[in-house]
Amino acid sequence: MTRYSISLVNGDGIGPDLANSGTILLNKISDFSDIKFDIVGVEAGDNALAKYNKALPDFSFDIIKKSEVCLKAPVGEHAADVILVLRRYFDLYANIRPAKSYPNVKSLHPSVDLVIVRENTEDVYLGWEFPIGDDAVVGIRLTTAEASRKIAEYAFEEAVRRGVKNGQKKVVCVHKSNVMRLGDTMFSRISKDVAKKYPDVEFSESYVDACAMNLIRNPEKFDVILTTNLFGDILSDEAAQVVGGLGLAPAGNIGKKFAIFEPVHGAAFDIATKNIANPSSMFLSIKMMFEWLADKNKNNDQATLMDLGRKIENTLMSLLNENIKTIDMGGKMPTDDFTKTFVSRLVL
Repeated sequence: MTRYSISLVNGDGIGPDLANSGTILLNKISDFSDIKFDIVGVEAGDNALAKYNKALPDFSFDIIKKSEVCLKAPVGEHAADVILVLRRYFDLYANIRPAKSYPNVKSLHPSVDLVIVRENTEDVYLGWEFPIGDDAVVGIRLTTAEASRKIAEYAFEEAVRRGVKNGQKKVVCVHKSNVMRLGDTMFSRISKDVAKKYPDVEFSESYVDACAMNLIRNPEKFDVILTTNLFGDILSDEAAQVVGGLGLAPAGNIGKKFAIFEPVHGAAFDIATKNIANPSSMFLSIKMMFEWLADKNKNNDQATLMDLGRKIENTLMSLLNENIKTIDMGGKMPTDDFTKTFVSRLVL
């Protein structure tokens, strides 16, 4: 029997609803398997700012530091003061955003299975903007060789991992080197250097505007998309919409020793407390968390954790096949009923 400590950011808006759904799922697994969880709630975001004058209070930061992994529900207007701080502190250099077609979900294409591997620590997200007089601003975009190499290596390793299941093993490096001739040319060059170490992985390149177009036109042709921070942020939301929307979109912020998993959509204040939020993205984020824990620990739990991840996704697919869906997906189930049904169908 193994115990894992999980810090759980409760978030804002629909965040507490999704955090509750995630907790119910984890408790079911903990009760009926040899994998146990110690879940510690974390205050962070708009509510924390109002209470403590800081979006990420020191005591919340300490809880996250002491945990083995973090699960994060959506945070409101001050999300950047939470997630960007955590990404930099833990060097969570890889943002991983899968986009996959699921049954009976209205989407633009029925056979998409791709992942966007996005550099997560630099680019314009450093917030280096400076005023020039009263009516102009200059922004600095940072691209380093070290970060470019790390994310390229992650992308190729991800293609190898996925190749075991889908047999594709393809990486496309997405950039805009014809305009950003120094930073993106370096990103492209380093990606090509890393590609030489993976001769079994098909490598190609694309300008970001062409990639955005082809994500609509031929999304099924993509496997692993390797790109920079800003481009990855935009393309991953586009990819999520192609397969049916953000309600099914999980994400991982991954470093060498720590990771944070989260639904990618916002706090959706307009539907907060209405019991209609879709918890599927939280369930799929937990699946990703199990896969990361399995890869990180490589202990006797590895096979069990991977199997738990598969069972979570299979349970979701089973419900969707039966048209058991939340309201945002065209179904009738409120959040709590969908969560109860999901957990009751999960066979451990």
